[in-house]
Amino acid sequence: MVSIIIASHGEFAKGIYQSGSMIFGEQENVQAVTLMPSEGPDDIKAKLEKAIASFDDQEQVLFLVDLWGGTPFNQVNGLFEAHKDKWAIVAGLNLPMLIEAYASRLSMDSAHEIATHIIETAKDGVKVRPEALAPKEEKVAAAATTNNNAGRPGTLEYGLARIDSRLLHGQVATAWSKTVNPTRIIVVSDSVAKDDLRSNMIKQAAPAGVHAHVIPIDQMIKIAKDDKHFGGQKALVLFETPQDALRAIEGGVPIKTLNIGSMAHSVGKVQPNKVLAFDQDDIDTYKKLEQDGVEFDVRKVPSDSKDNMDNILKKAQNMLNEQK
Repeated sequence: MVSIIIASHGEFAKGIYQSGSMIFGEQENVQAVTLMPSEGPDDIKAKLEKAIASFDDQEQVLFLVDLWGGTPFNQVNGLFEAHKDKWAIVAGLNLPMLIEAYASRLSMDSAHEIATHIIETAKDGVKVRPEALAPKEEKVAAAATTNNNAGRPGTLEYGLARIDSRLLHGQVATAWSKTVNPTRIIVVSDSVAKDDLRSNMIKQAAPAGVHAHVIPIDQMIKIAKDDKHFGGQKALVLFETPQDALRAIEGGVPIKTLNIGSMAHSVGKVQPNKVLAFDQDDIDTYKKLEQDGVEFDVRKVPSDSKDNMDNILKKAQNMLNEQK
């Protein structure tokens, strides 16, 4: 696997490394290297050499640097010269670039290949509101992407169905989208579909090239039965609650596995782990889903190990019983 060094002026590299871990999960063979105000070129060069020496694979190294021509870049460039046939440098670091590099390591074996691939993603990550302020070229590209998502005869493919009280956020828009590669992200919720503010925020959070829709449950059921308009379309479906998922599935949406991401805590709920909170209705709903043949994949991000849902539900039930 290609090794990655994130290099910057100040603590930026450490901060963006932490952000990347929050969204895509902890990563092996990645090091953050910083140039602090009291340090000079020799200091960061020594840090870079130490970071490279720590990698399992020192042959393929990708450097993501904050600023072209700055001291971190110049020191990386000095080391790069002896390895330019294998190593690569990309300047202008942003979070979309880093996450795309993480995702690309799963299928690409060379630093050169990843460097070429992540540049467009880094550019796409720069957006502006009001949208009218965007350069004309960007708006034309967005229109072209929209046209590419047009459906054809056939039914919708379900790449991932997830229960997440936060719905579309960083872990979904980046980590899961990179894994699933959907053409559409569909938020299925009666309450959110009636909330124009939340609906607009969700649509704006969609990754580049992917449509985001917010629809009520009955409409999702109709879409599941439509074999005329969704051929070639792959959906990442998001439910806010297990109750919404149960209603959709029992209405005919052919979901066999539910990814369980997060369920927010509120009054009357117990929290058997860091991200999932349950009341009695939640537990009963999951048991009904299980009876309907639905399997559970309990993971925040694709790189996490799967948790055992049965054990989580048992713990939650015991905690609720203790409150009685």
